[in-house]
Amino acid sequence: MTIQFSTKVLADIDFKSPKGAAAVCGLSGDCLVVAYRANELSQLEALDDLLGGAISEARSVGDLDGKAGACTLLRSTRAWALNNVKLKRVLLVGLGDNESLGDFAKIARSILKAVSGGSIQSVLWHTSSFVGKQKSNQSPTAIVERIRLLAQIVGDQVYRFGVRQEQFKTKPLEKPDALQQFTVLSSAKQASLVKAAVLEGSALVEGMNLTKDLGNLPPNVCTPSFLAQTALNLPKKTKLKVQVLNQQQIEALGMGSFLAVAKGSDTPPQFIIMRHDGGKANEDPIVLVGKGITFDTGGISLKPGEAMDEMKYDMCGAASVFGTMYAVSLLGLKKNVIGVVPTCENMPSGRATRPGDIVKSMSGQTIEVLNTDAEGRLILCDALTYVERFKPNVVIDVATLTGACIIALGHVHSGLFSDDEVLVKALSKAGHQSLDTVWRLPLDAAYHEQLKSNFADLA
Repeated sequence: MTIQFSTKVLADIDFKSPKGAAAVCGLSGDCLVVAYRANELSQLEALDDLLGGAISEARSVGDLDGKAGACTLLRSTRAWALNNVKLKRVLLVGLGDNESLGDFAKIARSILKAVSGGSIQSVLWHTSSFVGKQKSNQSPTAIVERIRLLAQIVGDQVYRFGVRQEQFKTKPLEKPDALQQFTVLSSAKQASLVKAAVLEGSALVEGMNLTKDLGNLPPNVCTPSFLAQTALNLPKKTKLKVQVLNQQQIEALGMGSFLAVAKGSDTPPQFIIMRHDGGKANEDPIVLVGKGITFDTGGISLKPGEAMDEMKYDMCGAASVFGTMYAVSLLGLKKNVIGVVPTCENMPSGRATRPGDIVKSMSGQTIEVLNTDAEGRLILCDALTYVERFKPNVVIDVATLTGACIIALGHVHSGLFSDDEVLVKALSKAGHQSLDTVWRLPLDAAYHEQLKSNFADLA
């Protein structure tokens, strides 16, 4: 199920004055979400009158303490109908004292928890009541950040793999959430800003959903050929240009490092190129490279059996590039962006690469393979050599490269390796804005000693 996002323009709603609050009578839907602060409940006086004193009653029994994310659901009564209020519910949400983006995200998740799992199909979000008191949170940029993040949180909440994708269970899935429509209310002054933010957030949700779908599919379905066909289908929905190189073409390019990983499997490798030409013709592109190991046994250096089923997720770097390219195209981003995905399986067989084998990469360098479970860097190095032909402004590779990163950083930050200070700052800022943070890890000459080999250019 895909959530539908929309916007609606209203006159500035002032819940303190009868005239301003009357705008509520023009709304219909399952639930209106309104934020408040405990010491500012007087701002809701006129709304309280329209709702037959429901807010005052909730306050009298201690339900409105104003703590961040505290939700109080008011249901329609006869008094609402007499006052021409068509809404079925009003959800009052405490804002607390903190106004960071992280605090906003926690509040939004509390709201989604409150409106999910029942019969609420449509939600109306009162933007003005969520604007912070700090000047920095009243800026257009801050409003866009919050609405964009809100859309992502809503999309994440309603995502259900079995509902969106092929049904693998013979019995029907439990009933999915009823929530289908999310409308962001804004004043005429904020209208264009809010609409742009909702469209951006909606595109990001579509991209994230594609990434999740690909990652969640079983490895006997999401094969390299499946990923290639998925890419070839994208131009039907977008303006992306897609090219897929088969095994013979990969061999002709001299991608010996990539092929060394792929040759242990009966499933042929694929090399996928997705292009979004949104910038000027002479503008250097941003290039994204995603690791696409659709199943990783470790090869001859076989992984332990425990949790090996989760090795289907070793293509989530590729899935992230797919989702990003899809979102970029839906947004019509005014940039040239290229997504590249080398994809194969890492399997043990009589043909598989052995520890100690030496292979030749596309760059011409020879590599001694010490452990066949280090396959990610073997396929990525050829992909990174390939993308040099695009003369990129920036190259970012995304990979589930090592669980050791989780040992270092836990499940809080993604590891970031770069020797480009400007890029590091840009990615760190983007991580902060999306609450998907990164932490820079060292990348310097002191580690080069560990790459030396007695038999090849590097190990």
